[in-house]
Amino acid sequence: MSQIMETLNVLAAKNPNPIPGYKPALPGTLQTPTQKILAWTAGVGLTLSVLGGLSGWACVAIGHNSERGGLAARGKQAVVWSLISGMGIGVTSGLVWTFYKMSQG
Repeated sequence: MSQIMETLNVLAAKNPNPIPGYKPALPGTLQTPTQKILAWTAGVGLTLSVLGGLSGWACVAIGHNSERGGLAARGKQAVVWSLISGMGIGVTSGLVWTFYKMSQG
């Protein structure tokens, strides 16, 4: 293990900043339409994700208060999936930026 650390230390000393600095940007002709599409998709998707989470919590509350275990379990699943969908929407815009950068280079 100490050899690995020593090698990493030597490599870091030779190149103190191994990550190049750059700013990702879409081509000018694609920038406006792509930003509009991403903004609408993210806005609608996140709104639906929040509504799904709220309805899931409502199902959990109703299911526990009325002793309907199935409804509460489905509500818990809805909350989890709404969180996952929100994270997916956040990752999608990063993927679009990455694909445009790869197509330029």
